[in-house]
Amino acid sequence: MSMHNLKRENWNTNIKTIIMYLFIFFVIYFLLVFVLRSFLLWKKTTINPLTFNKGDDAHGYNGKVFGIISIIELIIVSIYAFIPNWHKFLLPFWYLENETLVYVGWALLIISLVFVWFAQSSMKESWRIGIDEENKTELVTNGFFAISRNPIFLGIMVANIGLFLVLPTAFTLLIIALSTVSINTQIRLEEAFLLKEFGEQYTKYKTRVNRWITLNIANNDK
Repeated sequence: MSMHNLKRENWNTNIKTIIMYLFIFFVIYFLLVFVLRSFLLWKKTTINPLTFNKGDDAHGYNGKVFGIISIIELIIVSIYAFIPNWHKFLLPFWYLENETLVYVGWALLIISLVFVWFAQSSMKESWRIGIDEENKTELVTNGFFAISRNPIFLGIMVANIGLFLVLPTAFTLLIIALSTVSINTQIRLEEAFLLKEFGEQYTKYKTRVNRWITLNIANNDK
């Protein structure tokens, strides 16, 4: 057996355990940051946090794209977990399959879950999935929102990168590409809405905190 085939065999043995844990992780991730968080908000306020409309405008279209991305992610981890012989159809990048990248990917996934959960907690009753034009919300600027105007989206992007490092395939790379476009589109839609809703308060917030990450945190409270 060649050295390459031996490495492939060892990788295939290790990946079975890794992928089963990955499937469980993604189920937990979805249940915590979407299902449980939505239920808690609805129970406290009777407001449905899912505010993407069903129209053909940019906001409604973006909601559909987010849904498609979530389905693709679930299909990918399900294939690896339950139909491993199909993984070749996901066009894996064999040369990126190594344990170091897997560990880095797992670290990013766990960091993402913690980051997103606490960022959602900072928003309290103002957390929404999309733009809520019917219910008045508060402009959240504390917690993780003191270092990033979009910490939840930042956490999701980190998770997508982590998924790619654990499962380097053309489809996980596609998820990064699709989510980058859709998230940046959604951010700009939300920025326009927040400017209309909060005016100068939001303008001042934008000058203190960057869209993605703010390194000079000491000046944020000025």
